[in-house]
Amino acid sequence: MDIISNEDKKITTRRKGLGGNDPNATRPGGGRVRVMRGPGGGHGPMRGMMPGEKAKDFKGTLLRLITYIRPFLLLIGMVMCLTIVSTILQANSPKVMGQATDAIVTSLKQFGRVDFIALQNILTVLASLYLGTACLNYAQQFLMSGLSQRIVRNLRADVDAKLMRLPLKYYDGRTHGEILSRVVNDVDTISSSLQQSLNQIIHSVVSIVSIMYMMLSISPQMTMVTLLTIPLSLIITTQVTKRSQPLFVAQQRTLGQLNGLVEEMLTGHVVVKAFGRERDNIERFAEINEELYTNGWRAQFMSGIIMPLINLVGNLGYVIICIFGGIMTTQGTMTIGKIQSFLQYSRQFNQPLTQTAQIANIMQSTVAAAERVFELLNEPEQEEDAKEAITLSDPKGAVSFRDVHFGYSETPVIKKLSFDITPGQMVAIVGPTGAGKTTLVNLLMRFYEIQEGTISIDGTDIRDLKRSELRSMFGMVLQDTWLYNDTIASNLAYGKLDATHEEIVRAARAARADHFIRTLPEGYNTVLNEEATNLSQGQRQLLTIARALLSDPTILILDEATSSVDTRTEQQIQEAMATLMKGRTSFVIAHRLSTIRNADLILVINEGDIIEQGSHQELLNKRGFYADLYNSQFTTAGGTIDEAMGRERHQSIAVNEDENT
Repeated sequence: MDIISNEDKKITTRRKGLGGNDPNATRPGGGRVRVMRGPGGGHGPMRGMMPGEKAKDFKGTLLRLITYIRPFLLLIGMVMCLTIVSTILQANSPKVMGQATDAIVTSLKQFGRVDFIALQNILTVLASLYLGTACLNYAQQFLMSGLSQRIVRNLRADVDAKLMRLPLKYYDGRTHGEILSRVVNDVDTISSSLQQSLNQIIHSVVSIVSIMYMMLSISPQMTMVTLLTIPLSLIITTQVTKRSQPLFVAQQRTLGQLNGLVEEMLTGHVVVKAFGRERDNIERFAEINEELYTNGWRAQFMSGIIMPLINLVGNLGYVIICIFGGIMTTQGTMTIGKIQSFLQYSRQFNQPLTQTAQIANIMQSTVAAAERVFELLNEPEQEEDAKEAITLSDPKGAVSFRDVHFGYSETPVIKKLSFDITPGQMVAIVGPTGAGKTTLVNLLMRFYEIQEGTISIDGTDIRDLKRSELRSMFGMVLQDTWLYNDTIASNLAYGKLDATHEEIVRAARAARADHFIRTLPEGYNTVLNEEATNLSQGQRQLLTIARALLSDPTILILDEATSSVDTRTEQQIQEAMATLMKGRTSFVIAHRLSTIRNADLILVINEGDIIEQGSHQELLNKRGFYADLYNSQFTTAGGTIDEAMGRERHQSIAVNEDENT
């Protein structure tokens, strides 16, 4: 079943044209947002988390994120143990290496030669430390990769289940690109950040404690000298990060503008060329590209100078330690091996500090991404079916509206609407754009809940029916076709998965689609590409008609179903529809009034009210609103309704003669 469109709602866009950079569009009352389709079926450039972007509720979001981590506490405990042991082993390596140096110096002084046996024992211990550290690091990375993916798998499953439970108005009020960004980009940000951050946090804390202990065990005096460089390193990291964050935000914003412009130019290249706007778009691209270059190199420069500055501070501390160590060595209070070990520790000491600062920034983005995902999970879901929800075993298709009132906002779209449809009737719904035609169908299928009144099928309030059962009664064909990347046969069987090949072919023939399908290289096994662009718009429309017919619904909804086919094909489809609609209720939304002349009942809707109803001829004879609409389509300037009716009779005679021929 196609997702229903909202052609009849008033649309107000903020788009400035193909050369604009605003991919958004809004409508009053939370209606569908209309923007150009982007890669992957989205609308507009997808937005991920920007570096430096911060969460509004850091603590609350972090606590909720921890709830997804809690089921894996045992595994996290194992990772922590492995990290602690590997860090301790790594922290002991410089000390053992210093012992090797001291063993060489001592043996040379005492024996005039190197004691290779003692040195071999020390090097064996050192090699064991390195090997043990490598194995433990491998194990913790293996466990952490699986852990982070499990956490994100559960989060992604919750998001997917939530999307299935959200009402249609949620999708109407947001671009597809925004939703995809939360489901894909933000979840991926959480995945990569969890794997990095949890490991680095544990490793950095344990490293700082271990290295500090080792340095104090070697020389408390030189340790105090090393600690003097910490405040300076923290100040540099904090200040540079503070200045680089806005630059990264500007870079990402400009990148989004550039992506939006390129997407619009590629999507609307025919329009661009038709209006000769190539030069304007090139100039606009150059302007945004230059801005992106400026923001990009500034952001990368500010981010790139952190490590050189930290290394500068570390080198200054390194020089001071060398001086102090040299003095202590000459005084005999420090061995060369201990100085070597201490210098290595001082080198390693700045790394966990820098990592900690980077983790703090990463965690901001991670929690901000999680907050956006949790905002989606917090969205109100569609009302659940009543506990005593029933199923109609043999629906007939009688539809009744009683004093139905509905509005997308405070402004009502449907006002006290009432009418009755008997089973098997073909009902046409006409009216100007924004009158409430498609809204009426939205309410009938419970895509939106009515605010007042009742809608019933076969005398049963639709709110007492299960949504799945209610919607299984309907078959829909929309003006905007939706087909997915699979074979034609699979697309046709979307509404009836157990359909046989013979049933699929029969439905295609009834929709006049069988002929063109068989002309394709693979016939019914032809794979449609993304958005089915390897078929014409008219062919796609025929496939959606065949799909609706195959589902054999009780009630048919045709929303401008033949708007994309040629006149002859339209006539053929009308004939097929006339046969297939026998015995089932059908609602036909049409702007071309010539397609609904045979309707049993025509409802003329304007501003949410039925202002006229009757057959085609009855409404023409009234010379009212419907007659004016019909007159505007079938008369030239200065023509009359009588002339239009005469031409209509002439056209009918011509069609009959053509059929007889």
